[in-house]
Amino acid sequence: MHQFTIAELVKGLRNKDFSSTEVTQHYLDRIVRLDQTYNSYITVTPELALQQAAAADARLAAGNAPALCGVPIAHKDIFCTTGVRTSCASKMLDKFIAPYNATIVENYLNSGVVMLGKTNMDEFAMGSSNETSWYGPVKNPWATDCVPGGSSGGSAAAVAAHLAPAATASDTGGSIRQPAALCGLTGIKPTYGRVSRWGMIAFASSLDQAGILSRTAEDAAILLNDMASYDAKDSTCVERDVPDYTADLNKPLTGMRIGVPKEYFGEGLNPETAALVEAAIKVYESLGATLHSVSLPHTHLAVPAYYVIAPAECSANLSRFDGVRYGHRCENPTDLNDLYMRSRSEGFGNEVKRRILVGTYALSAGYYDAYYSKAQKIRRLIKQDFMDAFQKVDLIIGPTSPSPAFQFGSKTKDPVAMYLEDIYTIATNLAGLPALSIPCGLVDNKPVGLQLIGNFFAEGPLLNAAHQFQQATNFHQQTAPGIE
Repeated sequence: MHQFTIAELVKGLRNKDFSSTEVTQHYLDRIVRLDQTYNSYITVTPELALQQAAAADARLAAGNAPALCGVPIAHKDIFCTTGVRTSCASKMLDKFIAPYNATIVENYLNSGVVMLGKTNMDEFAMGSSNETSWYGPVKNPWATDCVPGGSSGGSAAAVAAHLAPAATASDTGGSIRQPAALCGLTGIKPTYGRVSRWGMIAFASSLDQAGILSRTAEDAAILLNDMASYDAKDSTCVERDVPDYTADLNKPLTGMRIGVPKEYFGEGLNPETAALVEAAIKVYESLGATLHSVSLPHTHLAVPAYYVIAPAECSANLSRFDGVRYGHRCENPTDLNDLYMRSRSEGFGNEVKRRILVGTYALSAGYYDAYYSKAQKIRRLIKQDFMDAFQKVDLIIGPTSPSPAFQFGSKTKDPVAMYLEDIYTIATNLAGLPALSIPCGLVDNKPVGLQLIGNFFAEGPLLNAAHQFQQATNFHQQTAPGIE
């Protein structure tokens, strides 16, 4: 049963081949039996899941249930869930029980989707390897001595190990696409504003975007139909109709113009990864797409600009966690200053502290114009690069990550090397564009990701292109060694 895709689960539930309770119990049993190896979940909610499954079965029996009714998924622990711990993988929020649901959680609840639990992640979504979680690192099901990618590594590992058929995730600089690439999954980051951020604990508000990790592009399209919505509670959410993302999945790619940026194939890209990506591009050519060389000349400035803007925003967003308003409070403080200092020192991990310090410095008097203001100007140039490219092409293609999954500890002492893992994904967050990653082969028996980037609100063409690739190849059907 855990081999089924979301599309197959939807069909099976409708045909009464199995009940939601049976599917949910099957996944709960697998989590208990197998997740000690991967550490992909922070919190599992068996009683709540079975209650939701029973309610879904009743709706299905009544004959008027929504499409996703009865399907179990996992939620990244960055999304608030009523009555369930929402820790953001931090000691700071270890005891936080959310009093409300994030909008995307509420959307899925209204659709009858069952929540299996909350998945592990890098602390406050800060990381590219899922090694900064207060609850311990997550292991990649393809190679348990390697990272699953971050920050949505728990969601990716849970889906890759078949401990959930799909999971929600968030992407601030590549945190959906990079773990999708490293774990052999499909991961989509929608256009900024397409999906509500209300109830998602903020890291960098102008960059954060909720999305999906699944096994296929078809599953991502089915799930995005219910995740996307206009939300008046999120002022950055765009009031725009949500199309049926499954409608054009089978549309031929004949005549689709795909841009290949030369900047994505230079120094730093693993040669074997480059060969697989170039072979995947040839597949698109065989499917009728036309390839065009494009240039994104400010790509090399994306990482430094991001690591000024994102820490600046995080230093403001995380100021609320002080042991008084929110979060961990130290024991027996001697005075108010001691309370603030020790609560934050004890509550945050090293990577979070590093980014708060960098962000506070960049925003401080005398340095704002030198760093933050200049980074915002670079951000505008990066966006303009994409707008110029989309005058000539419909989609842009390239690698998702410069190399396959790397070993634990190999980059933790070199933050810059770790930050460069997101070198091909960060620019789309700065521009606010949608993008996805799909598997395109193996290097040393570890998955490699192919990235597709679309124009604003082009999620439909992105999913169409991904689905057509998956109809022509079988990389998305490969599973990690040893997965039962």
